[in-house]
Amino acid sequence: MAFKGEDHLDSLSLPVQRMHLMQVDSVQRWMEELKLMTDCECMCILQSKPISADKEEQHELILSSQSSACDHLQLLLKRAWIISTELGRIAQKLEKNRWHRVHSVTVRVNCHVHSMINEYHTLSKGSSREMHQLEKLLIDKCSEFTAFTERCLQTEDEEILKSMKSCVNETLTTVAQHFGQLIELVLTQETQTLLRQMELSGSLVITESAIRALFSLAQEGAHLCRIIAQEGGVVALFRICRQDCFRCLYPLTLRTLASICCVEEGMHQLEKVDGILCLADILTDTSHSEATHAEAAAVIAQITSPHLTFTQHLSSFLENMEEIVTALVKLCQEASSGEVFLLASAALANITFFDTMACEILLQLNAMKILLAACSDKHIVDTPYSRDQVVTILANMSVLDQCASEIIQGNGVQLLMEMLCEKPSSGSAAEIAACERVQQKSAVTLARLSRAPEVAEAAVKLSCIPRLIKLCRSPTERNNSDSVLVACLAALRRLAVMNPDGLEDSDFQQLVKPRLVDSFLLCTNMEESFV
Repeated sequence: MAFKGEDHLDSLSLPVQRMHLMQVDSVQRWMEELKLMTDCECMCILQSKPISADKEEQHELILSSQSSACDHLQLLLKRAWIISTELGRIAQKLEKNRWHRVHSVTVRVNCHVHSMINEYHTLSKGSSREMHQLEKLLIDKCSEFTAFTERCLQTEDEEILKSMKSCVNETLTTVAQHFGQLIELVLTQETQTLLRQMELSGSLVITESAIRALFSLAQEGAHLCRIIAQEGGVVALFRICRQDCFRCLYPLTLRTLASICCVEEGMHQLEKVDGILCLADILTDTSHSEATHAEAAAVIAQITSPHLTFTQHLSSFLENMEEIVTALVKLCQEASSGEVFLLASAALANITFFDTMACEILLQLNAMKILLAACSDKHIVDTPYSRDQVVTILANMSVLDQCASEIIQGNGVQLLMEMLCEKPSSGSAAEIAACERVQQKSAVTLARLSRAPEVAEAAVKLSCIPRLIKLCRSPTERNNSDSVLVACLAALRRLAVMNPDGLEDSDFQQLVKPRLVDSFLLCTNMEESFV
C-alpha cells in the first residue's frame, strides 16, 4: 500500500489560485452537515454487520466488527485504505462533474480522518509534536475541502463550476499529500516502537508479538517493507536468529525476513549484517526443526529470485553457496510435506539462475536423482508450482552433458512427457500460469537433452513427438501461450533431426521445414479442428 499523495491521485490537475470560502455561520453549517456525517458513521456500523454470510459478497470497504480485538496497526491500515480509496472516488466523481457525490464522499472522508486519528490516539501510547502538526494540517484541510465542495452545490452555473473544479482538484491533492505524510510518519514511529520492544525485551511473549506485528506490516506491500528495512528491521531480526534463547521464534522471524527482503533496502541490510552466513549456519545445523530449515530456504528463494534486479551485491552468497545448496538438496530429499519441498526446490531453482556453478554442484550431489524420485511421490510434489520448480532445475542443469545419463537412469524422459500434459485442476490464473511454465520448461529441457541420441530415442518411444505436435497445433492445449509454442517447436525440430521418419509429411512441411518464425505464425493463426 502506497500512501504518497501523488500515488493516489495521478489524475488531479495542477494547483490554481485558491478561491475564498463562503462565510457561513458555524452552527448553521453543522446543522446542514449533521445528517451526512451521521449517515456516514451509521453506514460504517451497518456495514460491519453484513446481512450476507458469504465473505466474498461483503462490501469492499467494510471495517471488521471485531476491529476492537485486532491489532491497532491493522485497524489503522484498514482505515487508511478506506480513506485512500475514497479520495480516488472523489477524483472520479469530480471528473464526471457529479458534484453531489463529490460532496457526500468528501464528508465521508472527513469522518474517516477524524475516526482514524481518534482511534490511533486511543490505542497508541503517545505521538510526537510533528505528528500533532500533521494531524492538525490534515483536519483543517479536510474541513476546508468539505466546506468548499458544499459551496459548489449552491451554484448551477457551468462556468463558475468549471472555475471551481480546478480549486477542488488542488485541495484534493493537498489533502492526499497531508494524508500520505501522516500515514508515513505513523507507520515509521510504530515500526520504531516494535523494534525497540524486540531490542530491549528479553520476554518471548513480547518479542513474538512484536515480530508478528512486523510480519503483518510487511504483508501490506513494498512500501511498508522499505520503512521496516530503513528503520533497522532486518538487523533486529537477524539479531534474534543469532540467539539460542529465541530458537522457537526462528520460523516466524525468518518468514518476516523473507517478506522484507523483497525490496532493495532489505537486501542491502541483509548483506551488511552477514545475513547469508547466518542463513547458511541455520540450514546446516541439524539440531534445528524442519520448519526452521524451510523458512530459511524461503529467505534464500526470495533473495535469489531471478525477478529481482538488485542481487548482484550478494557476493557473500557465492562463498557459502556449496553449503547452502547441499543443505537444500537434503531438505528436498527429507521433506515431510509438499510445502517444505516447494520452498527448498524454489530456492534451488533460483540459485541455478543465480550462478552456473550451482548446476555442477547439484550434479555432484545426485540432485537429479533425488528430484526425479520426489516427483513420483504425489504427497510431496502435489501441485504445478512444485513441478515448476523441479523442471526449472532440470532445464538449467540440462546444459551439462553429464545430465543425459542421469535423466535416462531416473526415468526423467517419462516425467518430461507427463509435464508436457500438465493441466490446471482449477480455473485460477496463478495455476494456469504455472501449468504454462511447466509445459514450456519441459519442452525446453527436452530440446536441450535430445542432443544426446539415447534421450531422443527414449522421447520418441514415449510418443513425445505426437504430444509436441498437438501442443503446436491446438491453442487450447497450451492455453494460447506463445512461449509454450516456441519451446515445443524447438523441441520438435530437435527430435525430427534425430528421427525424421516420426513425422507425417504435413507436420514436417508446416512445423519443421519452414523458418521457426514462419511455423510460429502459422500455428498462432491456426483454427482448431473439432472433427
